[in-house]
Amino acid sequence: MSVTVTSMFIPVHDPEAALGFYRDALGLEVRLDVSNDEGLRWVTVGAPGQDVGIVLFPPQGGRSQTESDALLSLVTQGSLQAAIFTSDDLDTTFEKVRASGAEVLQEPASQPGACATARSATPPGTSSASRRPER
Repeated sequence: MSVTVTSMFIPVHDPEAALGFYRDALGLEVRLDVSNDEGLRWVTVGAPGQDVGIVLFPPQGGRSQTESDALLSLVTQGSLQAAIFTSDDLDTTFEKVRASGAEVLQEPASQPGACATARSATPPGTSSASRRPER
């Protein structure tokens, strides 16, 4: 039996700001961009050559305003990790992320286990981490 990941979901308040990070700073490709009659927008992005789709979704989609606010608050505070990306050139990737205007939460730093990590709060408040692969 084989199990693979096909999708992950990241709540975003502003799809355009999120695209500025995921598409423009990280270089992910837009695979799907849909809206409903209520003006809510879902955008799926992914790394070229990988089958995993990252769905950037409105937190209010199918939720009450209270639930939506609570979810977005947890993500904005960094209480819910949105995604971890691996880069073969963490320093260059991190500088591109910084140049995108993302809030820097942690500069690139070596960690136990021979990998380095960096954290950013991506627009509009989703949290992500980047790491150099272990060697």
